[in-house]
Amino acid sequence: MLPVSLDTIRVFLHVLAATVWVGGQLTMTALLPVLRGAGGDTPKQAARAFNRVAWAAFAVLVVTGVWNIAEAGDTPSDYQATLHTKLAVVAISGVAAALHARASTRKGLAVTGAVSGVTALIALFMGVQLG
Repeated sequence: MLPVSLDTIRVFLHVLAATVWVGGQLTMTALLPVLRGAGGDTPKQAARAFNRVAWAAFAVLVVTGVWNIAEAGDTPSDYQATLHTKLAVVAISGVAAALHARASTRKGLAVTGAVSGVTALIALFMGVQLG
């Protein structure tokens, strides 16, 4: 078997957190029609429950992301450009998700949810490029 190292744990935590953040948003989007059909404030309750897990995952993403950058050392300029773009996209995803959690109109929920989800997917793709 391959040995487990601190690098392995760092990357595992980063990928796990990305799975929760991005995959959770996709899953919540897919479940939204069913949640609305359940009536009442079921969609809000589900969103609150997801947020407890999602924001913890986002925090782990930020911490392990900083750790990844610290471990990267000297990197080529194209890597640096991709990394800086990814950081901006991650920030947009987080801000949009925070705005989504506070939105009170259907349009506000739709726009901020879409921005957060699309930027999360872009950040995931860029992470694969950097990996």
